[in-house]
Amino acid sequence: MKKNLIVILALLFHPVVFSQTKVTAEKRGDRIEISINGNLFTTYILSESEKYPFFFPVNGPSNGSVTSMRNANYPHHSSLFFGCDRVNGGNYWQEGLERGQIISLRADILESGGERVVIENECIWRRPGADAPIRDKRLITVSAPSADKFRIDFDVTMEMLMDVVIEKTNHSLFSGRVDPDLAVINGGVMVNAEGDRGEKDTFGKRSPWMDCHGKRQGKTEGIAIMQHPSNDWYPSPWFTRDYGFFSPTPMYWPENDKHMSFKKGDQIRLRYRVLVHSGNHLEANIAQEFEKYKSE
Repeated sequence: MKKNLIVILALLFHPVVFSQTKVTAEKRGDRIEISINGNLFTTYILSESEKYPFFFPVNGPSNGSVTSMRNANYPHHSSLFFGCDRVNGGNYWQEGLERGQIISLRADILESGGERVVIENECIWRRPGADAPIRDKRLITVSAPSADKFRIDFDVTMEMLMDVVIEKTNHSLFSGRVDPDLAVINGGVMVNAEGDRGEKDTFGKRSPWMDCHGKRQGKTEGIAIMQHPSNDWYPSPWFTRDYGFFSPTPMYWPENDKHMSFKKGDQIRLRYRVLVHSGNHLEANIAQEFEKYKSE
């Protein structure tokens, strides 16, 4: 009897029981729902009625989304997404599917049910009356390093299907629109790796990462976007807005101040890490988390 009690106590208090994280993904029509320990973390939306694939919600430890969807002023801000304007005359960012659209060709769940979810997603950039300029392949990895940190690794390779010119644009590549509770205009904090804060001091500045956090229900939580050092243009300058938008946007600061050009067959690989966390950027150790990321 005593031996059985010892075994039971050992199982109850063994650290593996409490540290084991189960991350799952399930396809539901034109979306993939991703849960952490049974709680919805995010949904990757792949509908052909949308401008591009995107993540929404992106739930923080409070179970509220740290990102927000469109509003009347900015209907093209869809939570957490990847796109680009002014590509060979097309627009793969703002509303109007006839102007250009990033369409998912396939989305395969490669791993699910363990410590991470891995999704492979292939997309084509199309618009009516024109040949597709770009095909991209995305490897999306979702994990939970701890109970108060959730992670999305977004690894995308863009293949040029023809000669491509991207004219100077503030609408480019990986971007996040935060929940109003995290926006600077509502008392939130937007801070980069150098400690600069707010739109005035971060706009157009190069930095490896940026964090937005704010209080909700009496607790602080936020979302950070990191650029991997292997990326072209690293570290890209940031396009920031105090109303709650941030994006590392190299196309707004091209070297010739006009456009960027790519040849047919060129490939651009870009890696980003999104960290959704409790606390502010210091309490969440965002700087240390970036140091881990850049060595991966």
